[in-house]
Amino acid sequence: MLLDPSGTAVEPVERFLRDFATRNRPASVRSYAYDLLRWWRWLQVVDVAWNQATPAEVRDLVLWMKQAAKPRRSPRTVSASIAGTVNPITRKRYLGDQYEPTTVRHSNAVLRSFYDFWLDVGEGPLINPVPLHRAPGRRPHEHHNPLKPFRPEGRLRYNPSLAKRKPRAMPDGQWNELFAGLRSNRDRAIVALAISNGARAAELLGVRGVDLDWGDQLIRVVRKGTHVEQWLPASPEAFVWLRLYLADLGVALEPNEPIWRTLRRRDHGDGLRRQPLNYEALRAVFRRLNVLLGTNWSMHDLRHTAAIRMSRDGSLSMRDVQIILGHAHLSTTADVYLIEDEDQVISRVAQHLATRDHREPPAPVTTGYADADLSVLFGRSL
Repeated sequence: MLLDPSGTAVEPVERFLRDFATRNRPASVRSYAYDLLRWWRWLQVVDVAWNQATPAEVRDLVLWMKQAAKPRRSPRTVSASIAGTVNPITRKRYLGDQYEPTTVRHSNAVLRSFYDFWLDVGEGPLINPVPLHRAPGRRPHEHHNPLKPFRPEGRLRYNPSLAKRKPRAMPDGQWNELFAGLRSNRDRAIVALAISNGARAAELLGVRGVDLDWGDQLIRVVRKGTHVEQWLPASPEAFVWLRLYLADLGVALEPNEPIWRTLRRRDHGDGLRRQPLNYEALRAVFRRLNVLLGTNWSMHDLRHTAAIRMSRDGSLSMRDVQIILGHAHLSTTADVYLIEDEDQVISRVAQHLATRDHREPPAPVTTGYADADLSVLFGRSL
């Protein structure tokens, strides 16, 4: 719910979010509400009613977001010196203080969806203030001419371009250091599961006792996008750490209870008690680990590492990798993970440069050919 300064719900946003919540997940509704909150504040600054907004207001908002600093609840402390820089160990960039291009694009998509809803209702503006970008001379929704290259229609006009980021597998040495820095069998178990099958953090956190098949060494997860239950294989090492973690709990869990538990940080009078491990608590594990190692790894890096390891295994097809990762389309798996490792390319090119000047020249040809003619033909003296 979005509230105005007087504490009253903003009716246009409330009606849109109610309709949106019927069709989407609660987490998406929350992110949409934050983008609409930013838009409502922007409309108050420029003194424009929501149903009188034009593309000019959207354009100015995008320009402001490209140069403005994100509001923070508290100032940076330790991370102030590394914001926006690249970690020398992982070669990953830290998040900066400004809005990322993905945030701007998400904001435009939310506003486009919001005004599409009100255009369908018939109570909003006459046109959507978030226009689509079309090439000159093209009609909306025109049929594709097979003699011309295909250009998808629907890109928002004020969307900033995104640099395509390539996933990078965690080197074996750094993986060993990360695993050695973990402090509990619970952390070792969940990290070992993630590196063996590439399951997402939210999918692993939802695993219950009935979702473990100890005989076949399988775990059942609920996929993030489709909510489909799927059994995934896990390494024997991961099940060893899982057994040690469950032994550390000292209590038998109910079959339908989440298996990942953590101690409550604050004692509210009834002593410390275990509660389900959530995503923020898992992020805290990686924050402590990154401080120890001087890195900025995340759970999603384990998914990339597992996917790249599987894609480079000659015994697995790309279709196998797609099913394990839970991608809806094979092209997604191939476009993202079927890439050449830059470190290996650099190593091969460096080896080429090192041996280029030390190659032995071929044996001179003396029978039937003149040396002068061969030097002209091959561009060097024989």
